[in-house]
Amino acid sequence: MQETGSRITVLVKEDGFSIYNGCARSEWLGAGCIFSQPEFQKRYDEVCISVFTPKFTLVPEHFFSPERAREILAETVTLNPEDQASYLALPQVGAVAVFSTSRCCQLARVIHESLRRTDGSKGELYPEQYHMLKALDSITDYNKIIASYADGYLHLVVAQGRTLLLCNSFEAADFTTAEYFLFLVLRKFQLNPEVSTLYFRTPLRPEEEESLYGYFHAVESFTDDRA
Repeated sequence: MQETGSRITVLVKEDGFSIYNGCARSEWLGAGCIFSQPEFQKRYDEVCISVFTPKFTLVPEHFFSPERAREILAETVTLNPEDQASYLALPQVGAVAVFSTSRCCQLARVIHESLRRTDGSKGELYPEQYHMLKALDSITDYNKIIASYADGYLHLVVAQGRTLLLCNSFEAADFTTAEYFLFLVLRKFQLNPEVSTLYFRTPLRPEEEESLYGYFHAVESFTDDRA
């Protein structure tokens, strides 16, 4: 079965996934749900698969050389011998994303094999941070705050206008710790949450959403990364 002009986005963490079909986003679904999801029985014009990895760095375009990709990544994060480095250009922020998804979870690989475009090709496995950076152009606010939280890491992208202020990941064992790093970053860049909208790409539990609403002007569910 094929959906014309359709798009699907799947966010994949170690033990679950969330589906965005262009209209609504699901909660986190367990790995055991994958074969019963009707979305995986269809083909789409666009397939976007986002995987969570802390092995990611952003390099200014003029400092990047492809032959040094793994070396550059190893200067920022700890790599295992089997980790392979990949890279993607992000001209809208004048940088190159360097990352490793070679050890992404088995669930991500199953979804990667299951989801097909209308021409039969598979969607790419790209890191969550890459999609967050692409999403900047889809947000019209001057202060742009995009966050994701999964697998014990808060991923955060902050920009003002067309100027990228921060793209980083913070190890956070629980959501309270993730909030601590979020507000630490906002304080550093003197951004007032009371007049800012927080765009959260991963599903939030009701108590997490309620906590954020106590600080921000608005909290929006945001998954689309089309420019």
